[in-house]
Amino acid sequence: MKESEAERMLKPLANRRRLAILSLLAKRGELRVGDVAEKIRLSFTSTSRHLRILESAGFLEKEQHSLEMHYRIRPDAPRILRSVLALL
Repeated sequence: MKESEAERMLKPLANRRRLAILSLLAKRGELRVGDVAEKIRLSFTSTSRHLRILESAGFLEKEQHSLEMHYRIRPDAPRILRSVLALL
């Protein structure tokens, strides 16, 4: 893995809120933005921003259901990351 790719993947993980989001999604599967915000006790706007950062880094995928956006960990996320998240 090139250094720039490693930085791109690890930089979003250097935030405790994003780690909490990943841990939550690893345990619960797919969740609405509002559900994530409620569980981690963060505003909807801040939660959306963190989710977008994680999606851009390749950790999450999203799907729209009616008016609500649902997020989940991508099935092709690195296996090591999924193992680490299961331990959080």
